[in-house]
Amino acid sequence: MGAHVSRTDFEWSYTEEPHASRRKEILAKYPQIKKLFGYDPNFKWVVTGMVLIQLISFYLLRNQSWPVLIVVAYCFGGVINHSLMLAIHEIAHNLAFGHGRPLANRLFGFFANLPIGFPFSVSFKKYHLEHHRYQGDEMKDTDIPTYLEAKLFCNTFGKFCWLSLQPFFYALRPIITYPKPPTKLEVINVIIQIIFDVLVYYFLGGKILVYMVVGSLLAMGIHPVAGHFVAEHYMFRKGYETYSYYGCLNWITFNVGYHNEHHDFPAVPGSRLPEVKKIAAEYYDNLPQHSSWVSVLYDFVMDPDIGPYARIKRKRKGLDS
Repeated sequence: MGAHVSRTDFEWSYTEEPHASRRKEILAKYPQIKKLFGYDPNFKWVVTGMVLIQLISFYLLRNQSWPVLIVVAYCFGGVINHSLMLAIHEIAHNLAFGHGRPLANRLFGFFANLPIGFPFSVSFKKYHLEHHRYQGDEMKDTDIPTYLEAKLFCNTFGKFCWLSLQPFFYALRPIITYPKPPTKLEVINVIIQIIFDVLVYYFLGGKILVYMVVGSLLAMGIHPVAGHFVAEHYMFRKGYETYSYYGCLNWITFNVGYHNEHHDFPAVPGSRLPEVKKIAAEYYDNLPQHSSWVSVLYDFVMDPDIGPYARIKRKRKGLDS
């Protein structure tokens, strides 16, 4: 998919956020999609299996050399941890136990968070739901890079560095641009994660603790599964702000590639998003889409017309520019 975005396109837009209007139109035509709403009863077992696989791998790798640990962290452990991050994304939408059991969802988020190494399940929900509600908002959508990021990381080398440091930008940007007081659940999330990390260090050693955290960070940077961070909302085609990807990596990322479908219907679990596309195919087949997250990362770095500046931002009405 060709790029048609210049560096001047990181600008205000008063256009209507498209997902709400498309959702209304699709539901009017295909009301059966409402039957797809709700949680996936198999989801909790898949996530539990992934956590257990990580715990077994920690034990098996405890005596390996540093080079082996780093390679395995990039190729295996980090992939599972990234998948667990996307499981937490599902949990943020109450798709583990349903909207009627918010506490169960939160507690399960603590559990899914454990192998990742750093606490973020509660904080992610706090900001992510506003990304849906206020997509493109100059302040409330913290998924959008700041002007400083766009200015500093605008050439090929800069964009490579920006992608490498993506986990740090995702963690620090909300704190700087849209700070919120910590909640009790966030404090509990931190305490549980610290206890787990201490236990890992005590029983398995510092190497495994590093393996756990480094794997998470590597898989959020220059990594095939991290391509979805860029693929989802950066303007690879001018005027289009959300893109779907229908490739094989959806199998290990809870179908997060079905991103137009997800933003249209956030109450539908990832396992059922392909059904949304099948039912309402005429609404999605002709939208710009990605065929490879690896290509997305390559194009992002190498194409001068794409970068952190290639986003649609909505200025809230009534505010001066």
